[in-house]
Amino acid sequence: MGNTKADLALRNASVITLDPRHPLARTIYIQGGRILKVSGRDIDPAAIGPGTRVIDCAGKTVLPAFHDAHCHMQGYAESLLNIDVGPTSVCSIADIVRRIKEAATALPAGSWIRCAGYNEFYLEEKRHPTRHDLDRATTAHPVKLTQRSGHAHVLNSPALRLAGIGNESEEPPGGMIERDPVTGEPNGLLYGMGGYLAQRIAPVGDEEMAAAVTRAGRTLLSLGITMAQDASPGNDMARWNRFIAWKRKGLFAPRVVMMFGAGELDSLQGRQPFYAKETGLGSGAVKIMLDEVRGSLNPSQAELNRLVLEIHGRGQQVAIHAVEEATIDAAITAIEQAMKQRPRKDSRHRIEHCSACAPAMARRLARLGAGVVTNPAFIYYSGERYIDTVPPGQLKHLYAINTMLRAGVRVAAGSDAPVANPDPLKGIYAAVTRRARTGQAVVPDEAISVLDALKLYTINAAYSCFRERQTGSIQKGKWADLIALNGDPLQVDPEEIKHLKVEMTTLAGEVVYSEAI
Repeated sequence: MGNTKADLALRNASVITLDPRHPLARTIYIQGGRILKVSGRDIDPAAIGPGTRVIDCAGKTVLPAFHDAHCHMQGYAESLLNIDVGPTSVCSIADIVRRIKEAATALPAGSWIRCAGYNEFYLEEKRHPTRHDLDRATTAHPVKLTQRSGHAHVLNSPALRLAGIGNESEEPPGGMIERDPVTGEPNGLLYGMGGYLAQRIAPVGDEEMAAAVTRAGRTLLSLGITMAQDASPGNDMARWNRFIAWKRKGLFAPRVVMMFGAGELDSLQGRQPFYAKETGLGSGAVKIMLDEVRGSLNPSQAELNRLVLEIHGRGQQVAIHAVEEATIDAAITAIEQAMKQRPRKDSRHRIEHCSACAPAMARRLARLGAGVVTNPAFIYYSGERYIDTVPPGQLKHLYAINTMLRAGVRVAAGSDAPVANPDPLKGIYAAVTRRARTGQAVVPDEAISVLDALKLYTINAAYSCFRERQTGSIQKGKWADLIALNGDPLQVDPEEIKHLKVEMTTLAGEVVYSEAI
């Protein structure tokens, strides 16, 4: 007989298992990094041995650990090195200029200054900064300023020169250079050119990046996140190998499922789905960026159809970035065409963001068995801007999570970090209350139950990348990735959910973060 004694037991807990057959429990027994047993009794002497560590949870609520189904890990780590110019740090372009000036005084001439998080809607001037604004801060240092979405950047004059952008520069596919209407001179504001800039601007140094990755991993664990899906379209084998090196050095503990850009399709043969236990790194979907540029789809519908069919035909999962209704419709159409031409079971193709989903679109997605990974925390962080700027006909379908769930779509959630703070509890709060930070309600008819909101960040997120047999609920045989909260989200006033705190996180049965237990 095998060993039936637990390595670790969490007792005296209020356990929300998210297992519909046994939704509540009191004690969890863990062995070899996996859940050995889940019990409604306080303690089972038969499962306790001399080497068992027993943690008294003192009535704390224990849940499956959170899973961020859409984020950008390297971008998030780099953001921790940037000057914060988000709405909680600055109120105006003048404030941004002041912060850059302060940084410039401490850096040698020629050093890059990177800032991130500005949101033009919350600036007093109600506009994007330009190179002329940034030049007032410094022309001795190249400056790169990134908007909160990551899809717009502002460079000062030295940075524009280093990036090779001038009057005669042509715009890359899907990108746009804003120019002076008279002279044609770039004003520093660039749209959809993150990949272009990444190839022309010196990356963060290895030591700085290693420190940032370490900090990012620890932050995720403190928020209860033990698995993250990196949805960066620029992911390739070089980044895969870089992540393996970080994980083997012990710099980044959370599990990672890495999507790859469509250009890496050939290198993915035999890797999907793939998970390496020794590194905690697995491959995920193939990512396609679909945008609407000047009223035209990029890529075109025909090219999108071709790409999706090729990925689908190779047995891979496709994840399509689609925000506006026109792009979401195009993405669904491409998946429909692929499924019609080459029927395939359980493909789990997915739409990323799906920010404006009408009921008819939700029904089409459900018929396809396609999922959605959306971003409820955006309601919390940007709700006022949506109310002010989104046309009423689109606003009523904004982050329509309730509509999608009622249609039968499997919906998961991600932070899109560094676009938003990765704290899942803010997203759960927003999904349940549909309230922004100021308390404004944003399409309250799309509110969902607390239980359904928890599933977005646990079992549904695991399902979105074919990991539901390993994680996402507290059941025998699954990874012992667990969190303890200082309150029960099913019992507290919904307004209190955003104030709940993670007090302990376990990863494969090891306590990797502890505050009070």
